[in-house]
Amino acid sequence: MELLRIENLHVSIAGKEILKGFDLTINQGEIHAIMGPNGTGKSTLAAALVGKPDYEITEGSVFFKGQNLLEMEPEERALAGIFLSFQYPVEIPGVSMINFMKTVLDARKKHLNEEPLASSDFLSKVKKNSELVGISDKMKGRAVNEGFSGGEKKKNEIFQMAMIEPDLAILDELDSGLDIDSLKQIAESLNLLHNEGNSYLIITHYQRLLDYVKPDRVHIMNDGKIVLSGDSTLASDLEEKGYEGIMSN
Repeated sequence: MELLRIENLHVSIAGKEILKGFDLTINQGEIHAIMGPNGTGKSTLAAALVGKPDYEITEGSVFFKGQNLLEMEPEERALAGIFLSFQYPVEIPGVSMINFMKTVLDARKKHLNEEPLASSDFLSKVKKNSELVGISDKMKGRAVNEGFSGGEKKKNEIFQMAMIEPDLAILDELDSGLDIDSLKQIAESLNLLHNEGNSYLIITHYQRLLDYVKPDRVHIMNDGKIVLSGDSTLASDLEEKGYEGIMSN
């Protein structure tokens, strides 16, 4: 079943066009990876999908679960089931992780016309997912990302994703700044969390995350659009030949 459909998407920032006719379709349960040199528009795509201000959609359409995504406010997109793991997660001083997650889950349940989780069920969910990702009790007791290392912030992003259970997780350069052990742990968590009802859009420069989380489709992006698509072997070819070598074939 189709989850996300992007057609001829054009996005500008401060009058400069970054995405120039981007097309992509993701079905439920699929893992897609987008790779490409710096400045090709990968992170712009992520920002546009979640409705980040200052990213102007000048042309094209985006449908998520059959709804016009471009008519939805950023918070509506999140409640509908889109999650963005930030390339540079921000700190939220004064807001504890537990209170933050309870507020987010209550809002999601309300949007789905479901009853909020009882406190005992919520705490059980926190315990299960923090163990899955490797979040310590000490980290859970602190403010969101405050004083966390780069690797801890990335683990915290996946913890939040595990708690929210989005339909589409956009993972923007999740592997940047991670040592090999943290990368393996996060990749293992992603594999355990993935099922036939949810999808990942992985944005990365390098193959290393894709060695552990196998994509169904890999797309090479250049100058604001996808120029080449293939199966998971495309990432291996890219690692061997580089972007110029791949795109010149």
